[in-house]
Amino acid sequence: MADYQNIRTEIRGRVGIIRLDRPKSLNALCADLVRELGQALDAFEDDAAIGCMVLTGSERAFAAGADIKEMKDKTYQDVFLEDFITVGWEKVSRVRKPIIAAVAGFALGGGCEMAMMCDFIIAADNARFGQPEITLGTIPGAGGTQRLPRFIGKSKAMDLVLTGRMMDAAEAERCGLVSRVVPLAQLMDDAIATAEKIAGMSLPATMVAKEAVNRAFETTLDEGIRFERRTFHATFAFDDRAEGMAAFADKRKAIWKHR
Repeated sequence: MADYQNIRTEIRGRVGIIRLDRPKSLNALCADLVRELGQALDAFEDDAAIGCMVLTGSERAFAAGADIKEMKDKTYQDVFLEDFITVGWEKVSRVRKPIIAAVAGFALGGGCEMAMMCDFIIAADNARFGQPEITLGTIPGAGGTQRLPRFIGKSKAMDLVLTGRMMDAAEAERCGLVSRVVPLAQLMDDAIATAEKIAGMSLPATMVAKEAVNRAFETTLDEGIRFERRTFHATFAFDDRAEGMAAFADKRKAIWKHR
């Protein structure tokens, strides 16, 4: 396991866990943290024994945002030339294996945006979500103005982005930002159990299922259905598809080869 300074990693069976770990700054997303996160994601992506990932923080904060101290003195030329926020940040959204965000406490600004890059969010009952960049004289820069309306609708997204207010876990579940809310004490057990269930499926099937669902946000319904149909057809080349259907017919548990 790599020696990280800003994150911690753990493996539970076929589940890879990444915990953001900058407690003094409420897991503010500095450049070094984002770089290490990318390394950990790549390691789990390349590990054939990992079938699902969980990204989490602490009980106080998933991540309270990007590191303002790191960016406050930057100029336009600085951020433009280095393509600030882009490099490394989108890595979470480009992971091919399923990834769950387990969110407790604050998920604000870049923290909210990073949670939205995951495939779905399981929230503790103390979770708080928001895009407060407007209070700093700027706007979200890691997808907040784009993903948030897709997930919760224009009106609610405008409300959050223009006022900078936080919404609690119950509101986040009501508007579809999170898949479910659990007591704080049960968050990691629930997230890991969910990840274990996903990791217990055929890996290629979960990867193409994820790709098909994500296509819904990038294309028309007609083209999305066509993509789904062709992807469904393609699963008939999988050893696991043949095994899964044979196991169903034989009334036995499938034995996946992840091929």
